[in-house]
Amino acid sequence: THTRSLARARTHTEAHTPAPAQRRYAGFFNALVTLNSNLLRDRYIARHARYLIREYRILVYSQYLDAYKSVMLGTMASAFGVGQPFLDQELSRFIATSRLNAKIDKVGGMVITNRPDMKNAQYHTVIKKGDILLNQIQKLARVIDV
Repeated sequence: THTRSLARARTHTEAHTPAPAQRRYAGFFNALVTLNSNLLRDRYIARHARYLIREYRILVYSQYLDAYKSVMLGTMASAFGVGQPFLDQELSRFIATSRLNAKIDKVGGMVITNRPDMKNAQYHTVIKKGDILLNQIQKLARVIDV
């Protein structure tokens, strides 16, 4: 029965969720409401429904923000069919937990993406390891000089 529940949830997901790839974000959010109520009716998946819906929202927000260097909060809110305060609060929560690579400019009312690149991450790793190595060499030099 657990397999049937998963199959039913998958069917609901595929049938009731417009493809975010088609950039129909407001329709996607409306479909998430229906999906959530369907997931909550299933006794096996109900306990995971909140997590699943949150992950869907994070993925869709990430997809939307990937296309922009910065976007007005109002523009993004209207694209998703939600209010600005709701979107601001939700994005803030996801940004604070490092689930979205962006920051919110409250004064300008903008969401600014900051895409981490691999070269920058590698650079910081090399610098950090270099500092550790240099500290170890200095400690060793002090021990040898004594």
